[in-house]
Amino acid sequence: MKDKIIGVIGGMGPYAGLALVHHIFDQTLAASDQEHLPVVLFSMGDRVPDRSAFLFGKTPENPGRAIAEQIRLAESVGAVVVGIPCNTAHAPPIFQVIQETLARAGSRVRLLHLIDETVRFLREHYPDVRRVGVLSTLATYRLGLYHQALEAAGYEAVMADESVQETIVNRAIFDASYGIKAQSHPVSKIARQSVLTAIEHLRQKNVEAVVLGCTELPLAIPEMELDGLPIIDPSLALARALIRETYPEQLKPL
Repeated sequence: MKDKIIGVIGGMGPYAGLALVHHIFDQTLAASDQEHLPVVLFSMGDRVPDRSAFLFGKTPENPGRAIAEQIRLAESVGAVVVGIPCNTAHAPPIFQVIQETLARAGSRVRLLHLIDETVRFLREHYPDVRRVGVLSTLATYRLGLYHQALEAAGYEAVMADESVQETIVNRAIFDASYGIKAQSHPVSKIARQSVLTAIEHLRQKNVEAVVLGCTELPLAIPEMELDGLPIIDPSLALARALIRETYPEQLKPL
């Protein structure tokens, strides 16, 4: 019996949490039920205020406290390492509150950073790429979360024009009639086509890879490559990191 449990804090959105768990299973070398890694998923999105709404000042409640509470629940059932499949939750005003809340509670769980792990994944698996495009929520875009992380690692970060980001990408995620949060399985044809349009927009900027910097976006674009352009899924990067930190000998070659 394996003693190191992986914790996943889902619900942001719910299918993004499931996608991370699927990636963990898919990236694990296992030939039987008993060889798979122990994973606990907490998907209680009703308890976590909207991250973008908080960052834009539309709600005063910091989601970081609710996320930290769920991490503590995961730790209470044995989780030793935790991942949060939500890029916007890694904005410093939220992520720092998560870290501070855990520290005050005496937590010993290892919390991985989704954006940092995505940059590491890019460096390890696409060593020749230097010019990287990014699609994300409007909050992640305006805060420059990926831009800062990529530039700090020596990449040239290329963002979509704000009009594309706001009217195409953000609506593909949040639109109540066709957005990925409203229709996650299957994703609507309109949402998928919207994301493809945004990827093509970045291709015209001569990017060498595109990071889908919202965990809903890979639900619409599960491909790892489109016409020769690498598509980077942060949830895949996080899944591999969670395995690396617990049972590295069972991490599949990519």
